[in-house]
Amino acid sequence: MLSRRVLIAAALSAPGFAAAPVRAEELELNEDGLPHVDWFLQSLLELADDVALARQNGKRLAVMWELRGCPYCRETHVKNLGDPAIAAYIRERFEVLQLNVAGDRRVVDLDGETLSERRLAEKYGVRFTPTFQFFGESPETMKAKAPREREVARAQGYLEPKHFLALFRFVAEKAYEKGSLRDWLRAQGA
Repeated sequence: MLSRRVLIAAALSAPGFAAAPVRAEELELNEDGLPHVDWFLQSLLELADDVALARQNGKRLAVMWELRGCPYCRETHVKNLGDPAIAAYIRERFEVLQLNVAGDRRVVDLDGETLSERRLAEKYGVRFTPTFQFFGESPETMKAKAPREREVARAQGYLEPKHFLALFRFVAEKAYEKGSLRDWLRAQGA
């Protein structure tokens, strides 16, 4: 028997579905105080599996680091993720995993180490929220690399919607293989 949650998820992921823009007062919070997004990845917090799952689905893994009460995180949810066109672009190409920079949930890193969200953030040098972290496509090749070398791109702090979308395009198009985000944006006229 199909549950209501499964039916809603299927409807939300249907081609052509465009959610209405989100207003700040409409943000629903998770039990840890972070904004809830229905289409974010529901993970067992094993990063290698999340990277592999994303690749299997023809997507990339993006990690959104947040902090309870962060006004810039809220702005990212309202202005960027609340924009139906931006959300549709990201949903089609990325699995987004939400982590709490001060959280206590246990996460298994790409190298197999199990640590809290807080310790994982320290390991990767995540100090600001929001931070978006994008990993390579192969958990096997990333395992032996140093933590920051596993990333193909990172953005710290709030980005205006056009730059936010450009960041995701940069990763989706694998433009990082040819140069930096700054150079790519310059070449795009952004």
